[in-house]
Amino acid sequence: MFEQLTENLEGVFRKLRGRGKLTEKNVSDGLREVRRALLEADVNYKVARDFIASVKQKALGQDVLKSVTPGQQIVKLIHDDLVELLGSKQQDLELGGPPPHIIMVVGLQGSGKTTFVTKLGNHLRKKGRRPLLVAADVYRPAAKDQLVTMGQKANLPVYKTEHNKVLNIGREARKEARNQNYDVVILDTAGRLHIDEKMMTELSGLKAELDPDEILFVADGMTGQDAVNAASKFLENLDYDGVVLTKMDGDARGGAALSIRAVTDRPIKFLSVGESVDSLEPFHPDRLAGRILGKGDVVSLVEKAQQSIDEEAAQKLSNKIKKNEFTLADFQEQLEQIRNMGPLDQLLEMIPGMNKLKNQGLSVDGSEITKVDAIINSMTKAERNNPQIINGSRRRRIARGSGTSVGDVNQLLKQFQQMKKMMQQMNKQGKRGGMPAMPF
Repeated sequence: MFEQLTENLEGVFRKLRGRGKLTEKNVSDGLREVRRALLEADVNYKVARDFIASVKQKALGQDVLKSVTPGQQIVKLIHDDLVELLGSKQQDLELGGPPPHIIMVVGLQGSGKTTFVTKLGNHLRKKGRRPLLVAADVYRPAAKDQLVTMGQKANLPVYKTEHNKVLNIGREARKEARNQNYDVVILDTAGRLHIDEKMMTELSGLKAELDPDEILFVADGMTGQDAVNAASKFLENLDYDGVVLTKMDGDARGGAALSIRAVTDRPIKFLSVGESVDSLEPFHPDRLAGRILGKGDVVSLVEKAQQSIDEEAAQKLSNKIKKNEFTLADFQEQLEQIRNMGPLDQLLEMIPGMNKLKNQGLSVDGSEITKVDAIINSMTKAERNNPQIINGSRRRRIARGSGTSVGDVNQLLKQFQQMKKMMQQMNKQGKRGGMPAMPF
């Protein structure tokens, strides 16, 4: 997410921080490069122009230019203005009043509405809600069946009818929710390849009939300014409450995320960052600004870990480490928990400084975890619990069974022994008041 923009900005910041003293010309030149980086990321040109003008006005103040670290001061100004550009603070769904709460999901065809509806249902269920997904796309072939299939995979209820009268579908779904005690109704409405009068009339009628708590516009984050233009045109016809950016795990340059809030004056509420039903993130402007500027997002990383890691299992593992009973089977469980947190490359983006290692050629595609998993699966239970018994013939058998080489098996066993040794040292330091033993 935003790799090229982050790399370009880091180059500019490196020049600014490298100067012990800054002049107005240095600042102007640096901000001109920042503007170029924003435009290359497909940021709306008016948004980029206003953003740079705001930063420049503050950066040329005497307090900044005469400070001990003027370069770092300017980077902070860019960060603060970036947070403001993205919306200042996180804005959650507003689901007040008596249930069932109605959420309409709208957008153009192909933007990822149906997938988002499923992810949102899963997200709300984790929050203690009882969501009902509604197949209200009566135009796209098999759209209703697609939502039913995705709902079944996520173990979420889906309301589907055979008739194609959208207003009736909305009324019936609301009645079904009341009868079955569902407290949130999420409507997957129809999209088009382009905005037309019939589409908007239908959505406006549905809004008037159901009086939804939230209308969310779904934009394809990979389409850049096309997504911003579609969001603006939708807003002229349908006053929605918030924006969702999908496909942000792809080659998105960042233009939509950095422009859409300023152009529409509507908050971004969610980012969809992967294919799994769990790959939906509430939008935090400060955290995204940190990622864009290469500072990482440790808070989101910790939240993902808390959602994926069983505390009781972590305590048992900690006890095993203290007793030097950590095995390859335990190691495999830890890898699975990391995998459950999401794609490895996205997790590493949240760690400050990791973008620099990626630029140096570090592979973060997750293939190594898959390889390690295959090697451990090819071992017997005895071998997992006691790797010391794995001799040459066993290594050749494990390599054949896992589709890897003997060298790969040797490397894993060596790394495992190094990890155990490091854990023992950390445990000893913990007893002396130093760093405590970590579960992984």
